Amino acid sequence: SIHIHTIHPQAQSCHPCLCWVCLRVARPSPTRVGHDDVAMGAMAKPNTCEHVQVSLGERSYPIYVGRGLLRDGCHVRKHMRGNQALLVSDARVAKLHARTVRKAMQEADVKLHEVVLEAGEKHKTMDSLSAVLDAAVEARMDRTSTVLALGGGVVGDVAGFAAACYARGIGFVQMPTTVMAMVDSSVGGKTAVNHPKAKNMIGAFYQPQLVLADLDALDTLPERERNSGLAEVVKYGLIGDPELFAWLETHAEALVEGQDQAMAYAVKRSCENKARVVAQDEQEAGVRATLNLGHTFGHAIEAGMGYGEWLHGEAVAAGMVMAAHMSKEMGWIDSSVLERTVELLERCKLPVRPPPGMTVQIFQDLMAIDKKVANGKLRLVLLRGELGGCVVTSDFDPKALQNTLEHFCGA
Repeated sequence: SIHIHTIHPQAQSCHPCLCWVCLRVARPSPTRVGHDDVAMGAMAKPNTCEHVQVSLGERSYPIYVGRGLLRDGCHVRKHMRGNQALLVSDARVAKLHARTVRKAMQEADVKLHEVVLEAGEKHKTMDSLSAVLDAAVEARMDRTSTVLALGGGVVGDVAGFAAACYARGIGFVQMPTTVMAMVDSSVGGKTAVNHPKAKNMIGAFYQPQLVLADLDALDTLPERERNSGLAEVVKYGLIGDPELFAWLETHAEALVEGQDQAMAYAVKRSCENKARVVAQDEQEAGVRATLNLGHTFGHAIEAGMGYGEWLHGEAVAAGMVMAAHMSKEMGWIDSSVLERTVELLERCKLPVRPPPGMTVQIFQDLMAIDKKVANGKLRLVLLRGELGGCVVTSDFDPKALQNTLEHFCGA
């Protein structure tokens, strides 16, 4: 279903904002991506705005992490070419947060149109994409207009793909409201809808102009969805940030409980990791593929069980354990890496095995049409060496893959 709402702006300036983005107060330079100056014991203080930069030349953009960001339309207005925007959300998120954004845009002199999609992974479809494009046409959006994606990964992916398609590309701002979207899907420009047989198979690389990760939105997030997003945080530790992994082992319970300082640190550190990789390899020709650890197994679980039955992070968590098991089967990692991975994911209240309905044959059939298949050969992200080491390879022992599938699914 499609619900369209239009708000006309008031001619008034943005209300005072305590964030440094608007005040431009003297303060240290924004935190750059990398690990050198990150003290593992230090966590962001409540009510501060942290900044991570995604460095892509002329298309570089900031990620702001903090509280109260959605309440100030100045953040978005600074990154808009015109004064017209289309707010895309889903039915659940719209009830919780659309009013806040609506008021902020009105105060920032933005003419806002709205479209509300059905919630959930099963609605990440061409029909939802068409609904957003229909709303853009009805609102007479032009090339100076901006699409605002308010929601989780599904809304961000659909809205971003619509922004990439409409008028051959218009403005795009990510306003993630889930842990998963804040730490992963809102950063890096991957946009897509699902094909019935393959996740994210229809899409484009299209970078936003801004990411606003307002931690206030996490206060209304169900526990299951919060935990699902932690899978991607664990992933960053496994593929290149062992210090983060060690920090997670100390703070897992705080994250599961949604404690503010721990969550703020996890979001910011994850964004730093994602931004660093995207800056090196925007379109996944090399190192960015490491971000898919566990995803080939995980996407098979999502498609095999039916989109929405398992949350994305739940499927990725089980997939990472399968990838770690396969890595151990080939002698690429020590058993302690697998054991620590399983233990941490369990403490994050995440599954460490695929659901009973998944069979070896289902995995094989679905993995064969994964996006990471190249020249007819399956590529997997596997762990290698010490914790934090990984490789993207099609040069693996097929028997190790078979043994892993049989171990988790039965012969």
